[in-house]
Amino acid sequence: MKKTALIAGPYGIVGSALVRHLAQDDAWRVVTVSRRQDAVLPGVRHLAVDLLDAEQAEAALAGFPEITHIFYCAYAPRPTPAEEVAPNLALLANLVAAAEKHAPGLRRVVLVHGTKWYGNHLGPFRTPAREGDPRHFPPNFYYDQQDWIEARQPSRDWTWTAFRPHGIFGYATGSPMNHLMALSLYATLMKAAGAPLKFPGSPAAFQALNQFTDARLLARAMAWSVGVQACENRAFNIHNGEPERWANLWPAIADAFGMPAGGVQQIRLAGMMPAHEEAWRAICRQQGLHHGALEDYVNWTFADWTYSNGFDQISSLYEIRRAGWTEILSFEDMLKSLLSDLRQRKRLPA
Repeated sequence: MKKTALIAGPYGIVGSALVRHLAQDDAWRVVTVSRRQDAVLPGVRHLAVDLLDAEQAEAALAGFPEITHIFYCAYAPRPTPAEEVAPNLALLANLVAAAEKHAPGLRRVVLVHGTKWYGNHLGPFRTPAREGDPRHFPPNFYYDQQDWIEARQPSRDWTWTAFRPHGIFGYATGSPMNHLMALSLYATLMKAAGAPLKFPGSPAAFQALNQFTDARLLARAMAWSVGVQACENRAFNIHNGEPERWANLWPAIADAFGMPAGGVQQIRLAGMMPAHEEAWRAICRQQGLHHGALEDYVNWTFADWTYSNGFDQISSLYEIRRAGWTEILSFEDMLKSLLSDLRQRKRLPA
């Protein structure tokens, strides 16, 4: 029987990759839900709903009894971690409660969390991180979401799976916490200035072990998980398969942009990149690119944070490997593929 996916947060880096992946699979029908009015892809059914409104969510899902799977990729940012808890819990709870009421065939709810679960946003954490590690001192809305879904599931017919990726690379517009666009726009403007590609972060971050996740690989893992009994009611770390250091990757990154590699030169991108807005506009005009303001593509404060963390960030893949997931992907292959996609979309110079 054909499965019907309800994807919340379809415009983000993970959600948009998942929409594209499932829309190409004849085994799936795809329905998306967010506050925006338009669908991510032509032919995909879209619900423009504010999931913070429980009554609105229930009314919208009343017409979709065929939903079999929920893929929850939504995120409501707020100024502080404490302020994020209530809205992000409400988004999930309202969606699942509405689907339960109107979709009797609901079988799996898949959540996307991340290594903030282990406190990487606070500083160094135990590595390799394992799914059963102790929680850090809250607040962390991931904990509230998982506690809610674990408490609700035993009396329901559906099961859940949660993924904890790290360093997600992928294409999306309007998602400024974006590793791919931060690196790509920084390199493009450095190249236009005639400079070598220098690592803009700290020497410690340049040498630390890190890990990366192609959003398309994560989408494949999410789709795979719903057919695997070993993934029921469990959380899994996920990434491309092997930790690496920026120091090892930097020559290949520079080569992908046709630039010589430089060394480490820590700069504050949030302070410097706005000065290159006119240069970026000129590149778009000359190369026939789709133009958007730099700040619309990238939160440069997020980029500065990414390039300054001088501690190892590694997650164990033992549990997901034991469940049967075997795909691996090198950073170099991921970057080449994603840059090719950006160029085809006229988001980067050819």
